[in-house]
Amino acid sequence: MASTTKIRPRALVRASGGPRYAVALAVDALGTGLLRPFLLLYGVTVLGLSAPATGVAMTAGVVVGLVCMPAVGRWLDRGARSAVVAASMLVRVLGVALLLAAPAGHVWLFATAALFLGIGNQSWPAAHAALVATVAHGRERDAALAAGRALRNAALGVGALLATACLAGGATALQALAAVTGVAYVAAAALAWSVRLRARPATAPATAPAAVPGAAPGAAPAAALATVPGAAPGAVPVAVPGGDMSGGSAPRMRALLAANVVYVFCLNVPEIAVPLVLVTQMHASPVWPAAVFVANTVLVVTLQVPVTVLLSRFSRRTVLALAGVVLAASYLGFLAASSLGPGWGVPAVAVVSVVCTIGEITYAGSATALVTALAPAHLLGRALARFQLSTGFGLAVSPAVITALASHGPAALWGTLTTATLLSASAVADRRRDSTARK
Repeated sequence: MASTTKIRPRALVRASGGPRYAVALAVDALGTGLLRPFLLLYGVTVLGLSAPATGVAMTAGVVVGLVCMPAVGRWLDRGARSAVVAASMLVRVLGVALLLAAPAGHVWLFATAALFLGIGNQSWPAAHAALVATVAHGRERDAALAAGRALRNAALGVGALLATACLAGGATALQALAAVTGVAYVAAAALAWSVRLRARPATAPATAPAAVPGAAPGAAPAAALATVPGAAPGAVPVAVPGGDMSGGSAPRMRALLAANVVYVFCLNVPEIAVPLVLVTQMHASPVWPAAVFVANTVLVVTLQVPVTVLLSRFSRRTVLALAGVVLAASYLGFLAASSLGPGWGVPAVAVVSVVCTIGEITYAGSATALVTALAPAHLLGRALARFQLSTGFGLAVSPAVITALASHGPAALWGTLTTATLLSASAVADRRRDSTARK
């Protein structure tokens, strides 16, 4: 076990890439919050497309965006950091420009815009995680990743609220929102680019790495080196954290990636599963799912960092397995609440959603951190890209799976999710425990 570390706010900002980068993250997330929840409405209201055509175009954009992840991973492994983050923001500017330029009824321009937005949204998480892993180490890195997620959720929520307030303006307001989003992406990209962070690419060792003088027996080998912004000539570079490189290749993470596909279903439970159950099966007021979504956002923003730091006394693999158990328990709770009927069942679902959110927070604080700890420095980008592929795939298929299971009743929905999540947690826990992941 590792001892719990207290992270000071100033150190947390520094570990997250610095003040300018933190502002870039907030501006980028604010812009995304302005548009992403209402992209479907933009296609239907502004361009006059049918809802099915708009939905298919948006889904295709997300799926095709995932195809770009291997290239993003290779770019990161060549040492790029802030440049990849800035590029993920700029490519979304192209998407917004195509939205504004698309004439009414032009589904292909809308689909191309959704593609560019999808590429940016899919490539950003891996690029951000690689940047943080370059400037922070150990549990400070985990806290920085958690802080980035909390900041992004807060800005997304604010953006969505502002966009909701503007919806009364109709098509004109939606076009204005798209334009503001494009400006936000440009500003965020400029701020991210100004950080000018690049890692010196590591190479896979042909033989066992030489021991570092004075290092304890069994200590991890030296990692890649990062160019620190503003460093004086001749300054000592910063080591890029990585996992065990003694084998010269990435550790087998197939079980982790497969489990992640199931874990990410929890991210769509507050947005899809709970509203589906409350409104269509329990005939509750739409206020209830809205309250669940708001509560989920508030809890993630306020608890992500404290929970991540609190659980740092345990190995990341143990915490990730624990997250699966908590999520499975919440799914069983949803099943029990559904059996109570519309009276007591509706508030019971709302209460259980808090447990589900705690599981989501635990998962989010350990999954990416585990990948960055296990991955060798020279394969960090590709490992994060594969992880994002599994995340994106889970997010893409979860709406269809959830709605299909829900059509067969609560037992099919929650029972299947419980079983799949427990199996995934077991797969995570049964893997060989890597010493690096406990540091």
